[in-house]
Formats: sequence, C-alpha cells, structure tokens
Amino acid sequence: MNSMDIVLTLVFSLVMLLFMSVPAMRVTHYLQENWGLPSRWHTPTVLILTAFFSLLIGLFLRFA
Repeated sequence: MNSMDIVLTLVFSLVMLLFMSVPAMRVTHYLQENWGLPSRWHTPTVLILTAFFSLLIGLFLRFA
C-alpha cells in the first residue's frame, strides 16, 4: 500500500463523515436500549462509530 492509497482512503472517509453520523447514532441508540450502555458514553460512542463507519466506507470506495 503506497501513500497515495492512504491519502485517497482518507479523502473518501472525510467526505463520508457527515453521512455516517446517522447510522452511528442509530447503533448507539440500539446499544443504549438493548445492552444498557450508560448515557455518559453516548457522545464518545457516536464519534468513534462515525469515524469507524467512515473509514470502512472510504476503504470500500478506494479498493472495491
């Protein structure tokens, strides 16, 4: 993997950050209701899941 692949993956991921916030909020809401996730973990969980989902979509767009 060269540096251009990394840069393109990050560019695609940055574009998807806005769109992946809604699925991250829904997953966090599901975790709160069904697994008893504390409410103080809501915001960090949404941020981590948003970054994770965006990175996954960026990798898919770059290499698929």
